[in-house]
Amino acid sequence: MTGVVCHGVTARYNGTTVLGGVDLVVEPGEWVVVVGPNGAGKTTLLRALAGVIPAGGEIALGDRELADLRRREVAARVAVVPQTPVVPEGVAVFDYVMLGRTPYIPYWGMEGPVDRLRVNEVLERLDLASFAARPVSALSGGERQRAVLARALAQDASILLLDEPTTALDLGHQQQVLELVDGLRRESQLVVISTLHDLTFAAQFGDRVILLADGVVAAEGPPEMVLQADVVSRYFGATVEVVAGPDGPLIVPVRSSRSSP
Repeated sequence: MTGVVCHGVTARYNGTTVLGGVDLVVEPGEWVVVVGPNGAGKTTLLRALAGVIPAGGEIALGDRELADLRRREVAARVAVVPQTPVVPEGVAVFDYVMLGRTPYIPYWGMEGPVDRLRVNEVLERLDLASFAARPVSALSGGERQRAVLARALAQDASILLLDEPTTALDLGHQQQVLELVDGLRRESQLVVISTLHDLTFAAQFGDRVILLADGVVAAEGPPEMVLQADVVSRYFGATVEVVAGPDGPLIVPVRSSRSSP
């Protein structure tokens, strides 16, 4: 199985430092959630790990350095669920999920029986088989997000990068997507690295939480150690109470002042 090891990862955008030297080790089967205020560098970190932007420092995917891998080799190891996926107009769910098999299909070649079998298996696993011929654009928000996840899983990558995977979903669909990811990573010992705005979900699903601020790691550890009221106040500018819950701390916003009656 492939883990992720990063040392001193840096990145710049338009001459501005976005990541200032990030160290990170994630083992197979572990889910690490990256949190932080807007502009902290969370998405940039995921893009650096996926090799889609230039980055300094060292990034290793298992026994290989990212810099030594060809693009198709990276795609066979790393699957990405972006915050705003680009879905070709009119594409059917089956064909969209088949795009995840691209690393295994020869240039100028066609998918084979193994690829079609794998796509069908993933569609069954994510309860999407009945939607295989339906356009992705016709799906509900939760179904569409499952289709995006299905495409990533069809890659058979051992590393799953999720950038705000519950954006624009209602509460029930948020829970469904996160529970699905949790079950899949436990079954297949996937490395999961995700960003999440919802700190309670981050605490419930993350084995570890990494707090990024101004492109550097400001805090790292189990959710109950990182997501404390004073830490949230300092880095997010929010007034909260942290309440112990059955699956981890609950971060509850509290009004800092009330208007007079």
